[in-house]
Amino acid sequence: MTISYQKLTNNELDIFIKMRINQLREEGAKEDIDLVPALKNYYQRHMADNTFISWIAVDNEKIIGTSGISIVEKPPYFGCPSGKIGLLSSMFTDKAYRRIGIAKELLSRVVNEAKEQGCGTVQITASDMGVLLYSDFGFVKNNNFMQYNL
Repeated sequence: MTISYQKLTNNELDIFIKMRINQLREEGAKEDIDLVPALKNYYQRHMADNTFISWIAVDNEKIIGTSGISIVEKPPYFGCPSGKIGLLSSMFTDKAYRRIGIAKELLSRVVNEAKEQGCGTVQITASDMGVLLYSDFGFVKNNNFMQYNL
């Protein structure tokens, strides 16, 4: 096992989208619509203007872990004077590779991306599986979402 980390490019996008859909299904999504075109459109547009950044984990050319952060801007508020927020998504690790630190490494990389972009906070609506990862990292519950202040 030789795990490496790299930024997502258009070359890996089709596999990334399949993994995103698998993640949504694993988390309990039952809807029966084709999300592929909408996801592809979103990722291509936002990767192009650097408002969506993803790091992926790869083992011998196979993507085994994904992460993503969307940079959104809201009117500044006291808890986030820049108004820029990083919204985490696509945090997923292949079942065969879980519990060896891959998600933590991917999370660290996308949180650093948010910091470099000037975000004042990072948020995620965590699945039951993800709560421990985010809590251990330093996120705190804030009503319906978890937040990590930079």
